[in-house]
Amino acid sequence: MAHMTSRTCVSTGTTWEALAGYARAVRVGPHIWVSGTTATDAHGNVAGAGDAAVQTRFILDKIEGALMQLGASLDDVVRTRVYVRDLADWDPVARIHGEVFGSIRPANTLVQAQLVGDDYLVEIEAEAYMA
Repeated sequence: MAHMTSRTCVSTGTTWEALAGYARAVRVGPHIWVSGTTATDAHGNVAGAGDAAVQTRFILDKIEGALMQLGASLDDVVRTRVYVRDLADWDPVARIHGEVFGSIRPANTLVQAQLVGDDYLVEIEAEAYMA
């Protein structure tokens, strides 16, 4: 018989989560995966429209909130993936990422991608491990 590990999901209540059938974050044992996260506020509006740095800060705060709901913190993040609409935004986005994760230093990838929604400039996903 296979060993069953509990699975816990959290939602931030965005319409995307219900529409596409996904959780903001999922924890199985010590592992946490945070879905691609955009700067969507509680009312479904884009936070920081036109400003990639503001969107990045909002997104990382949102990711931190999801981690906290699962008993983790940003200190537990081991991997981030950052997607930017415009490659010219890499510098301000990387700087905010560096402010937040400078002492944590997760593995990271930043790539240019066509994001869903014209006002979204940044999308970030994260993985955490709770030792």
